[in-house]
Amino acid sequence: MSRSRRAARWLQPGLVVKRWMITSGLGLVIALLGAAVWADLQPIYWTLETIRWGLNRLTQVMPRGITGPLVLLIGAAMVWLGQSRSFGAIQQALAPEKDTLLVDALLAQRRLNRGPNIVAIGGGTGLATLLSGLKRYSSNLTAIVTVADDGGSSGVLRRELGVQPPGDIRNCLAALAREEPLLTRLFQYRFKAGSGLEGHSFGNLFLSALTAITGSLESAIIASSRVLAVQGQVVPATNADVRLWAELENGDRIEGESQIGHAPCPIVRLGCTPERPPALPRALEAIANADLIVLGPGSLYTSLLPNLLVPELVSAISTSKAPRLYICNLMTQPGETDGLDVGGHLRAIEAQLASLGVEQRLFSAVLAQEDLVDSSLVDLYKLHGAEPVTCEASILEEQGYEVILAPLQGARPSATLRHEPRSVAKEVIRYFRKHRRD
Repeated sequence: MSRSRRAARWLQPGLVVKRWMITSGLGLVIALLGAAVWADLQPIYWTLETIRWGLNRLTQVMPRGITGPLVLLIGAAMVWLGQSRSFGAIQQALAPEKDTLLVDALLAQRRLNRGPNIVAIGGGTGLATLLSGLKRYSSNLTAIVTVADDGGSSGVLRRELGVQPPGDIRNCLAALAREEPLLTRLFQYRFKAGSGLEGHSFGNLFLSALTAITGSLESAIIASSRVLAVQGQVVPATNADVRLWAELENGDRIEGESQIGHAPCPIVRLGCTPERPPALPRALEAIANADLIVLGPGSLYTSLLPNLLVPELVSAISTSKAPRLYICNLMTQPGETDGLDVGGHLRAIEAQLASLGVEQRLFSAVLAQEDLVDSSLVDLYKLHGAEPVTCEASILEEQGYEVILAPLQGARPSATLRHEPRSVAKEVIRYFRKHRRD
C-alpha cells in the first residue's frame, strides 16, 4: 500500500485521533493569542508586519502564481513529514517488533471494541478454542469457567495447596492473551522433568502462587490478565471448593471430575458438594449485559454441566434477553457420552436443569458438525471408542430447536478431530448477526 493511501486512512472516522490533533492545534493558537493580549497585542503586530514584509520580498522574486503553490506545498510537506515521523516514533515505542502499522492497529482495535458482548460458558480445551476464534471479532468477551477439575496438575495443586484448580482458567487466559507469543508459551509451558515439578505447567504454578499472594483465585486471574494483556475477562463459575459427583444408570454413585470422565455406564444425574454454590458477581454482571450467551464446546458432564450446578448462573441465563447457543462436540467421549447424538446431549442438559427445578429451555439453538465423511482419522477415533456425534436435524427442529450444521473442524487436514477456532467463531458470529437484539 502506498504512503498516500496509508496517510488517507488516518482520515477515517472513529480513530479518535483527528479530533485531538485539531484540539491541540486550536489550543496552541489560543495560547499564543493569550500571550499576545497579555503583551498588549504587540507580538501580533510584529508578526503580521514580518509576514507582510516577507511576502512582499518573496513576490518580488517570483510571481504570485508560483509563490503561492510553492509555499503551500512546502507547508503541506512539513506537516506530512512531522506527522508521519511522530506516528512512526509512537509505533516503534509501542510495538518495535511488529509489522502492523499503527493506523491498522487502531482501526482493528476500534472494530474489536465495538464487537458484541459475548459470554462463553464451559471449560477444558473446547472453551479455549472458541475464545481464540472469537477474539478476532470482539474485545468484549467473558469466559465463565468451571472449577471442578481434580485431575492432573490442577488436581495435585488443589490437594496439596488447597487452591481452586487453575488449569482451565490458564487455558482461557492464554487463548485471550494479546501479549508477545513467547510470554503466552511460557504460561502454557509444562515441565517434563524435576522432582515435584514434572507434569505441572508454569501457568498453573503462577496462578496458584498469585492466589496465595492476593487471597483469591479471582484476584489472581485479574493480575494475570494484566500481565498477558487479556482481551476480555475470565471468571470462575464459583469461588466455592466444588466437588462433583454423578449417579449412574445402574444406581452407583461416583465422585470426582476425573472419575466421572471414565464412568462405566451412562450418567443419569450430576451434582456437586457443596450444593448450590454461589456465583461471582462479575459473572452475573456479564450475563446481564450479554449480547450473546454460548455454552460449549467441551466435555458434557465435566466441563459444561458443572457450570449449570450454580443456581445463580442458571437464573441469570434464564432472565437474559440475549440469544443463546449451544455448541455440540464433534465426537463422543468414551466413558462420558458413549452413544449420544446431538439430541442426547441436549436432553442431558435439559435433564440437568430439570433436576434444579428449571423447566425453561435455556438453549434452543444448537451448532453442530455436519456429517463427517469416512476417513482414516475417523477410523482411528473409532478404534479408541469415539464416534462422530450425529445430528437428526429434522427431529430436533420438530421439537422447537434451531439447528445449525457447519464444517466446524475446518477445511485443512489435521491430526485431530476438534473444533477449528476460526470456523466455529465464524458460525457463532453469523448466528449472532442473525439473532441480534434490536
